[in-house]
Amino acid sequence: MNRRDFLLLKATPHTRTVVLSCEELYMRFLDSRLDNTTAELFERLRVELRAAESLHLADTTWFADADFKQALDRVLAAYRAGGGHVGAATAESLRSNPR
Repeated sequence: MNRRDFLLLKATPHTRTVVLSCEELYMRFLDSRLDNTTAELFERLRVELRAAESLHLADTTWFADADFKQALDRVLAAYRAGGGHVGAATAESLRSNPR
């Protein structure tokens, strides 16, 4: 089974908060670049985020790849514009893209 067949987000029990592993998403991003499915990957993430009130980003050190960060920032900007809240697991939480 292709690892991209699994949901990208993990729900936090008893809340409408989801956790996104930036490491897992980055690995899927690299795979998507090989088969030209990057747009589909981030569209799927947009769709999955619709049901969440809050998103927790785990391990934002993967933002070092500018192409990855730019693609994810577009999704996060749309999510925030729709009223979603984004938090991060590291001290360097999205300084270049404030709430």
